Amino acid sequence: MSIGKYDYAALEPKWQAAWDQKGDKPSKGKKKYILEMFPYPSGKIHMGHVRNYSIGDLIARYSLMRGYDVLHPMGWDSFGLPAENAAIERGIHPGEWTLKNIDFMRGQMKKLGFLYDWDREVATCLPDYYKWNQWLFKKFYEKGLVYRKRAEVNFCGKCQTVLANEQAEGGVCWRCGSEVELKKLEQWFFKITDYADRLLEDYKYMNNWPERVITMQKNWIGKSFGVEIFFKLDKSGETLPVFTTRQDTIFGCSYVVLALDHPLVKKLIEEGKDKGLDDFVRARKAAKAASGREDDLLAKEGYFTGLNAVNPVNNEKVPVWTSDYVLMEYGTGAIMAVPSHDQRDFEFAKKYSLPITVVINPENESLSADTLTAAYEGSGLQVNSGRFNGLPNERAKDEIALWMEKEKTGKRTVNYRLKDWLISRQRYWGTPIPAIYCDKCGIVFEKDENLPVLLPKDIEFRNVTGNPLAGAASFVNTTCPSCGSPARRETDTMDTFVDSSWYFLRYCSPHSKDLPFDKKDADYWMPVDQYIGGIEHACLHLLYARFFTKVLSDLGLCSVKEPFLNLLTQGMVIKDGFKMSKSKGNVVDPEEMISKYGADAVRLFILFASPPEKDLDWAETGIEGASRFINRLWKMTAAFAEAGLSAGTKYSAASLDKPSMELCIKINRVIEKVTKEYDSDFHFNTAISNIMELYNMMSEALDGGTAPRELIMHGIEAMVKLLAPICPHACEELWLMLGKKDSAFASWPSFDGTVFSAEKVTIIIQVNGKLRDRFEAQKGLGRDEVKKIADSRGKLTAWVGDKPAKQLIFVQDKLLNIVI
Repeated sequence: MSIGKYDYAALEPKWQAAWDQKGDKPSKGKKKYILEMFPYPSGKIHMGHVRNYSIGDLIARYSLMRGYDVLHPMGWDSFGLPAENAAIERGIHPGEWTLKNIDFMRGQMKKLGFLYDWDREVATCLPDYYKWNQWLFKKFYEKGLVYRKRAEVNFCGKCQTVLANEQAEGGVCWRCGSEVELKKLEQWFFKITDYADRLLEDYKYMNNWPERVITMQKNWIGKSFGVEIFFKLDKSGETLPVFTTRQDTIFGCSYVVLALDHPLVKKLIEEGKDKGLDDFVRARKAAKAASGREDDLLAKEGYFTGLNAVNPVNNEKVPVWTSDYVLMEYGTGAIMAVPSHDQRDFEFAKKYSLPITVVINPENESLSADTLTAAYEGSGLQVNSGRFNGLPNERAKDEIALWMEKEKTGKRTVNYRLKDWLISRQRYWGTPIPAIYCDKCGIVFEKDENLPVLLPKDIEFRNVTGNPLAGAASFVNTTCPSCGSPARRETDTMDTFVDSSWYFLRYCSPHSKDLPFDKKDADYWMPVDQYIGGIEHACLHLLYARFFTKVLSDLGLCSVKEPFLNLLTQGMVIKDGFKMSKSKGNVVDPEEMISKYGADAVRLFILFASPPEKDLDWAETGIEGASRFINRLWKMTAAFAEAGLSAGTKYSAASLDKPSMELCIKINRVIEKVTKEYDSDFHFNTAISNIMELYNMMSEALDGGTAPRELIMHGIEAMVKLLAPICPHACEELWLMLGKKDSAFASWPSFDGTVFSAEKVTIIIQVNGKLRDRFEAQKGLGRDEVKKIADSRGKLTAWVGDKPAKQLIFVQDKLLNIVI
């Protein structure tokens, strides 16, 4: 045997071929479903992918070694705008571009040794997948969860197409440079708001999700309890409902603000009495379209409508303004503005010289509107609030709400920030919505037996304005499934988030032809035990997937209520201070790194450089270090194997000398620690550090030459097994090198906890902070046990005598300080 170096160029393809042929199909037992968010097939995987998938592969391989029946699939989120843009730019069909990219990226993943069940691979752009999007759309419609209404979108008049926010940056069309307008179009929606309360209630089942993800989702859903207050216009007497969660501040209302799309604003514009109002609304909508930002991030601009409203609690007249810092989708699309106690209102009032009235004082303090530099948004006592003066404002909230209901000037209500999910996309490369428009029957849906409604292939992408599907006569013209009359197909396609909202269920039965997935399979594998992906998906993909799962459960298609039991959100890969991206020019090609150092070194570095939830700073020197460590372990194992030791021999812990016992304890402690890190803590960098520490101690033992060969054998076997989920190619070969007949992944090493009783630590004893004694003791002793040993040694008598201890300061395994 030649010790040499780890020949990754020869050995990694060898083991990848072996895994492809063999597959890993353990007998049914405890199940473990490991899943990383599936990628968009852009052409190449990047280091962010490598990090995500290396984490998932480690957990999957470790779970196999622990005897689990593991599901670890991979697929492709393969519909979407980038493929359509590529088709326009290159003059090719987006399907051709997408499938070529899938082939290339699959090959890259195999080069990294990721152990996916490729028999379960799905691609959302293929008819056998998107057929079920259409089928589920119909089921959602039957359940009352799909509807169609007019909604505002970014629209380019020259191209006659709807644009995503990122295509309308600067208020101009990315393709032709024309000015973008906000336009109302008929759109399809999923009624996710029907599930808002269940989405909130079921966080109780999600203890192993990052708290910040749950907080982000709760804020996105934005459930708020408040009062709808009935202001009236002073001249017409028309009721103007205003929603607030701060009814305790109603006596400080200085003005009312309407959303740009409020019906009253539209009415005033239609009457044409104030052209300035029309110009203002158009300008602010254009600014919003250009920025793609939410209202509170835009500069606060307003326009006085010329109307006044009457505050129902004190009959004071207040001016009615319109501004884009109020959203039509929230509450009634109208707010009461209280500048003294809301910062946005305060800034607006200062800008337009509107009055400010303080109605809540902090306890033991009196605020003055003349000296306020910012709104006071804390709690306190009511002032300038009529009959409610002197009440704590939280109590006043309830009493004012009850009083308003009694006086019929308001009613308690609940509002949500969450809006229904607009799924229409005026694009070709997506799932066709299976709706048909018939002049006789209205809107009907394609029959189940005729699904999928296929995307036509004879589509022209160059010099096309608007949705390419709309110009495809062979697609648009059809017959009504109900009456047989000539009819027209819907030319909108579905938002690609629909594809990713249930793909994890399709993996359970990827070849099912009768249903999207088999219920028995789904009930066995679901929920996903460990889901891994970026935090940027917290409020869209993850929320939509939870919504879909609940609907599918209600439809009887599966039993699970939540899709993902545990969630790990990995950090980004950073280079030169920025997230790796083509636009920054700081992308590192994984294939180049594999060619230079091997896949195992790439995987080892990417898991060692940072805890998974933190950002990772890229450094090629780190991969060089990882490669050196693999080679050091390779040489140690090869040298030991070359010297020969029969497999299966055991050492006796009772016969070990002190240095050998310390090595024995270290081996077992590292197995214990790495098991814990892989099991639940997921600090893979700490696990790898422990393995490296063990290697160093093993190296010293080999140099000393006194440790039993059986103990050395146990340590090397442990290192190979512990490192196998991270460096699978090298460890499989090292396992063979040690004379083993099975796979390195056949089992997980166990640790012998009985040897820990011999583990010693040095305890320092202080009296009033000064060193008075030190001794070795068994690791893990408690305070009283350490104090007893210290007393029995007799060295403290001169310093303590009969004086009672006022305090015992104890640091386990390190120190006891007796304060007298």
